[in-house]
Amino acid sequence: MGAAAIILAAGKSTRMKSSRPKVLHEVCGKPMAMHVVEACLGAGVDRIVMVVGHEKDAVIAAFS
Repeated sequence: MGAAAIILAAGKSTRMKSSRPKVLHEVCGKPMAMHVVEACLGAGVDRIVMVVGHEKDAVIAAFS
């Protein structure tokens, strides 16, 4: 069995003063959590599990 990763993506973005979930804020043109997903894939991770919370439907839709 290969490597697995758990990404915690449940931030409310309160300190950013935004209603958008923190992980969906863009950094260099893509959601910040996508950078983490791409790093995992680049490291050879076979299975990625993302733990979502605040605005979970929007986060799930962005990463489906």
